[in-house]
Amino acid sequence: MPEHPNFVRCIGCGAIVPDRTGPTHRYMESSPGCWEIYGKVLAREYSSPAYGVAHRMTVDAYAAQHPGKPSRQSIQSVAIHLQRLCLILERNYTDAAAGKLMPLLTRNRSAYQWMSPPTSLGEKTVLHAWGAPDPAAHVQAVQEWALSVWQAWSPRHHQVRGWLPKGL
Repeated sequence: MPEHPNFVRCIGCGAIVPDRTGPTHRYMESSPGCWEIYGKVLAREYSSPAYGVAHRMTVDAYAAQHPGKPSRQSIQSVAIHLQRLCLILERNYTDAAAGKLMPLLTRNRSAYQWMSPPTSLGEKTVLHAWGAPDPAAHVQAVQEWALSVWQAWSPRHHQVRGWLPKGL
C-alpha cells in the first residue's frame, strides 16, 4: 500500500486504509481507501491470468466482508457470495466451477433474508491480497482471506448451506 500520512479504519471490513475521499460501492459499505485498494487488486487480476485464477474468490471475500445495510441487493449479494465461498472452501469446487453455478445460486434469491453480520468479518482483508508479491502468493493470500471471511460468518453457515440448491 502506498504511504499516506492519514489512515482510517474501513467501515466495512475494519482494515486500516488510506484516508481518502472518493467513490465507494453503492450498497457494499466501505471506506473510499478500501474501495480504491480493492480496485487495484481487481486490476492486477484482470492484467494477468496467473493473478486472475482467484478473481471470483476475491469478489466473494470482499462482498461478504462489506455487507452494507439491509436492502434487497445487499441481502442477495451477501447470500450468493457466501454460498460460493461455501462451495469452494467446504465442498472443494474450483473458483471457475463455482462461478458457473451463479445462475443456480441466483434462482432462489427472493428467499434470502438479511443476516446480521458477525462482529468481526475476518482477520484477513483486501490488504492481505494487495500485499502479495507475485501471482502464486496472490492466489494463496486470496484463499487465506476468503477462508478468514468464511470462518467469520460461521454462526450463519447453517443458513447459507440451506440456501444452496439441492445436490451441490
